[in-house]
Amino acid sequence: MNTLSIGIIVILYMFVLAWLGWLGYKRTKNADDYLLGGRSINPIIMALSYGATFISASAIVGFGGVAATFGMGIQWLCLLNMLMGVIIAFIFFGRRTRKMGEKYRANTFPQFLGLHYGSRTVQVFMATVIFLGMPLYTAVVMKGGAVFLEQMFSMDYNLALLVFTLIVAAYVITGGIKGVMYTDAFQAVIMFLCMLFLLFGFYRTIGMGFTEANRALSDIASLVPERFRAIGHQGWTAMPVSGSPQWFTLITSLVLGVGIGCLAQPQLVVRFMMVKSAKQLNRGVLIGCVFIAITVGAIYHVGALSNLFFLKHDGVVASEVIKDMDKIIPLFINRAMPQWFGAFFMLCIISASMSTLSALFHTMGAAFGSDVFPRLGRRRDANSTLGVRIGVLFSILVSYIICYVLSAGIIARGTALFMGVCAVTFLPAYFCALYWKRATRQGALASLWTGLAVSLFAMLFLHRAEAAPVGLCRMLTGQDVLIDVYPWFAIDPIVFALPLSVVAMVVGSLMKRQT
Repeated sequence: MNTLSIGIIVILYMFVLAWLGWLGYKRTKNADDYLLGGRSINPIIMALSYGATFISASAIVGFGGVAATFGMGIQWLCLLNMLMGVIIAFIFFGRRTRKMGEKYRANTFPQFLGLHYGSRTVQVFMATVIFLGMPLYTAVVMKGGAVFLEQMFSMDYNLALLVFTLIVAAYVITGGIKGVMYTDAFQAVIMFLCMLFLLFGFYRTIGMGFTEANRALSDIASLVPERFRAIGHQGWTAMPVSGSPQWFTLITSLVLGVGIGCLAQPQLVVRFMMVKSAKQLNRGVLIGCVFIAITVGAIYHVGALSNLFFLKHDGVVASEVIKDMDKIIPLFINRAMPQWFGAFFMLCIISASMSTLSALFHTMGAAFGSDVFPRLGRRRDANSTLGVRIGVLFSILVSYIICYVLSAGIIARGTALFMGVCAVTFLPAYFCALYWKRATRQGALASLWTGLAVSLFAMLFLHRAEAAPVGLCRMLTGQDVLIDVYPWFAIDPIVFALPLSVVAMVVGSLMKRQT
């Protein structure tokens, strides 16, 4: 497909986004509309927006590269995403969140918990963690989209990053959550259709059926590179060796970090408060499950099977063709799929990036302008959204800068890192707010502080994947981690930080009642 055709497709796509953003702007009348869409969002649009926000470019490009490098074990994450991220999230968390959010008239996740526990400190603490911590995840998503454009169209990385940022900024700052939701739903449809075609088109490309291709992938287990075999890789259709470094990375960091962390994602929680009734949430369960099964299930499956394509055309497996796993999927699409599909897939990656970015920018802006500085711009106008818009703009600038310091292969890891921190910091207080009447403000604060402190300490001094690149532990102690004994440095912080956060919640609540 020539440059002119691609240009026309992109222009039409941008025109639709601009129109949807303008529609959101026209329908935003006050602060409640800007933050929660007036609590009257169509359930189908909400479910599509939830899925599009959940599945970012990091899931497609980053985790697809993980599947290509380490195999189909990552499919456990797809299963957990459907179970935890949709079924449990919508039914057991969403219904009560919607009801309680309406009761408190809460507009953000921090405000929701702050009002429930009667604590301004809880609200500000959570908002600060979101505003300071979320830019890392945002930068990871931004990089995923920019890397794809760089590989797919030999486009300058800096230009791709700038275009992404400016477009998303335009409709988030002006259209608020309605603009975000409308564009998300449109982008979700593109993502779903693209991944559906990729799944079926791949088998036609390699000239094999489902059973034949998967058997062929099993047969090349002997070609696993020695550097990966040494850390537990046993083949692309087998789980890593139990207890190996790769097993700990897959299970504790990727599967548990993302699978559990999705329950306490601020940008997802607020979507439960945007619909009118619990019945409307129920309608979103099927849509969400099907969307996730096709989008992430397809890319994880095709990512692993891409080794057959590279082996046939290059004589080596995917990780030997290109060392940076974040670039495997873009390279595969560019070489294996029809040219016209490359343009379509480009829209899929742009959609995945923008849908997630818009939600993240809006969440960070709300944390700044609605939670930390709620009076900013509202002394003269109670419905002013100036503070939120300033927060959005600032968060965009910070995320943009972070993109330039991210290392190669960071996309999947960065996603798991942020979701893991959200799980250990927010989840116990959130769950207890919904289901434990004896939970207190002191328990919530103890849990928030414990979860954040333990996870940060572990990442800086115990877990080698983060501690070694940061270098603080080496600067202070002369070694990468404090406990340089296997498997302690390979276990993700969520394994012990989340239980400690739960204990702090329970003990803090019970001690207050006894006094």
